[in-house]
Amino acid sequence: MEASFVLLLIFLHGLLFSPSIGDPIEDKLALIDFVGKLPYKHNLNWSLSSSVCDNWIGVTCSPDGSRIIALQLPGVAISSQIPPNTLGRLSALQVLNLTSDCLTGAFPLELTKLKNLTLLDLHFNNFSGLLPLDFSIWENLTVIDLSFNAFNGSIPPSISNLTQLTALNLANNSLSGDIPDLQVPNLRQLDLANNNLHGSVPKSLERFPNTSFIGNNLSFVVQPVLVSPVYPPVSTSIPHLVKHKKLTESAILGIIVSSCGATFAAFAVFLIIWYSKRKSETVLSGKLQKGERSPEIAMAGREDESNRLVFFEGSGYAFDLEDLLRASAEVLGKGTFGTAYKAVLEDATTVVVKRLKEVSVGKREFEQQMEVVGRIRHENVVPLRAYYYSKEEKLMVYDYYSQGSVSAMLHGKSGEERTPLDWDTRLRIALGAARAVACIHTENSGKLVHGNIKSSNIFLNTQLSGCISDLGLTTLMDAKTAHPLSRAPGYRAPEVVDTRKASQASDVYSVGVLLLELLTGKSPIQASGGEEVLHLVRWVQSVVREEWTAEVFDVELMRFPNIEEELVEMLQIAMACVVRMPEQRPTMEDVLKMIEDVRRSDTGNRPSLEGVPGGSNSQTLPAQTGQSSLQN
Repeated sequence: MEASFVLLLIFLHGLLFSPSIGDPIEDKLALIDFVGKLPYKHNLNWSLSSSVCDNWIGVTCSPDGSRIIALQLPGVAISSQIPPNTLGRLSALQVLNLTSDCLTGAFPLELTKLKNLTLLDLHFNNFSGLLPLDFSIWENLTVIDLSFNAFNGSIPPSISNLTQLTALNLANNSLSGDIPDLQVPNLRQLDLANNNLHGSVPKSLERFPNTSFIGNNLSFVVQPVLVSPVYPPVSTSIPHLVKHKKLTESAILGIIVSSCGATFAAFAVFLIIWYSKRKSETVLSGKLQKGERSPEIAMAGREDESNRLVFFEGSGYAFDLEDLLRASAEVLGKGTFGTAYKAVLEDATTVVVKRLKEVSVGKREFEQQMEVVGRIRHENVVPLRAYYYSKEEKLMVYDYYSQGSVSAMLHGKSGEERTPLDWDTRLRIALGAARAVACIHTENSGKLVHGNIKSSNIFLNTQLSGCISDLGLTTLMDAKTAHPLSRAPGYRAPEVVDTRKASQASDVYSVGVLLLELLTGKSPIQASGGEEVLHLVRWVQSVVREEWTAEVFDVELMRFPNIEEELVEMLQIAMACVVRMPEQRPTMEDVLKMIEDVRRSDTGNRPSLEGVPGGSNSQTLPAQTGQSSLQN
């Protein structure tokens, strides 16, 4: 055994002084030091015996192989501060992606040495303290994402010096003070939401949508265009989750000291880990695929016999979890219940992956709920095709609908780019949604509730009929997420104080709000320019109570002839659904029958508004210019 160990060290000595031709040896040693100084061992297949440029996960070299230009390790769970005198030695680094790595401490001083960075992505970590005062040292930066950390203090005005910056995301931190006048000519995406910023929005930033600034204490609110900023894929390849494996105790060898011989021993550790990895448990994080498009997913989980991607019968898909994690992905929406991604697999199969957050139930209860949802097969219910559960991650897989959500169709675009929804299409959307909810309410012995009905969760199928998604999520969430104030506002019935306890009557209320949204073209709730919040239901009730006028209906509908009677009939149905007392609302089966009767009704007599439930709080809702929140 001792002789074998000596031979191994001799072999490693030869590797050290005879590195692979073209390997950037100094950069290679910097990364070896980086991993060696971490509190936990992470097998990243980084071995001195292999070419850093060809084989190392998460590493990209320059075309001539002389330097490392990209380091991308999302989801590795480093769980510490970045060790000093490690990454700072990668002086040619252009792309750094350490997303979701549980990194701690202040902003790493190591990174101030990387003056060639073009992309810096550190979101979803545990950094705290102040941001660097001088961002101008990274004069080539085009994308900065430091969101979902705990940075405090003010936004450095030096960001204005980044003339090539196209995307800046500092959302969900604890930043305070005024927003500096960031006169960055190429800035296209900006997100400063959910901080402690105050003052007013500088004129140079008024072109960005309202959601770039929500969740702050700003006295001036820009024109509301409620669409979450989505950063475009960058040109440099960013890997998916890094695939690594748990280490066995027998694989840990050597003592790290400053002597040359101990350095050889450290190299032996990594080499032995590499050879023993086939026997260790797989930890799913994805892996770098040369030439892949930039992914947006950063997740980690475990795959074994009990934790796997579970498909429902008849799904028609043939891929596994690793195929899914290797897919190129695009963020569709970030909401209360998680983030939705459009994932395109290597065989061009396209699905929607919902990555849940704040799930409070255990595995058994989660799987039971998935089985209930997965059994539902209706042409107007977006089918759940598969799910994945591990301690760290909960995923749901759905079909992809290329036309987008009803919310995006109603509110997403303006001007010449907008394609107005005609009345026939809106009527089919309403009918499809009603059929879906009526079907849901008959499942599980009539006990099933959707709990999150809204236009951003409704999509058009090939028959241009509405299909409802995101079924069955409310009961899985913890109390904080289930609090009604954390949900997209406007659709919640007044009696619901915990969305985990939503009822079929509250579903009917949400359907009524959806009908009003289709009739008026307005979002269920929006700001009036100050701190006042205007609710669509209250506004319609006040107008109906005073006197019916054409301003209730979307002006885009007024150009279609002979639909006035149907509009009023649908308004009557909607108002019956949104009455305050839940016991006075119709059942979903009754709502469906009434909607089906709208087109069949006798149009000889103009419907009257007499008897339509009225309201209070007379307000004037401004013309809709924004988009409702993206799907939860």
